[in-house]
Amino acid sequence: MTSPHYIAFEGAEACGKSTQAALLAARMDAVLTRETGGTAVGARLREILHDNSVTNLTPRAEALGPALDGGRNVVSDRSLYSTLAYQGYGRELDVEELTIINDWAINARWPETVIFLDTPDVLIAERLQERDLDRFEAAGAAFHQRVIEGFRTMASGNTDQWITVDGRGSIDDVEATIVAALTKRGVL
Repeated sequence: MTSPHYIAFEGAEACGKSTQAALLAARMDAVLTRETGGTAVGARLREILHDNSVTNLTPRAEALGPALDGGRNVVSDRSLYSTLAYQGYGRELDVEELTIINDWAINARWPETVIFLDTPDVLIAERLQERDLDRFEAAGAAFHQRVIEGFRTMASGNTDQWITVDGRGSIDDVEATIVAALTKRGVL
């Protein structure tokens, strides 16, 4: 019996990762979760993290969310790599220190495959105009540029684990690219 796959979707706000994570989870009959928010406590933590009225939450506190634990295929809308991107690169905390803390917290169970939807800033800006912005979405252009560069740095440094997908296409086109990449790697 093969071990279950743990696949995480990463990218900037409004890049399409939630849509693609749901599509892949349905295709694989996998557990769909999201970081944070995969449990009742995680859902409440997510509410706090994204609440505009919360003004006294430090960047270090944002980094302490729940870990994923499952016995079957799991597709996650974000993972602890988002912690590294948002709190490390975005909030400018020490990325190496965050990696050590998170590695300990999840007992070294990082996603085996990360699908990074790299979507142009212009398209992200258009999509965000259609939303009521939460705390992270409203954090400003410089913050978001550091976050996306953090994702790009992580993706380019680990191509065995990360798959970078152009997020500009239609939902169907992006899904087809993801399925082809996962099929090539033997995941599907």
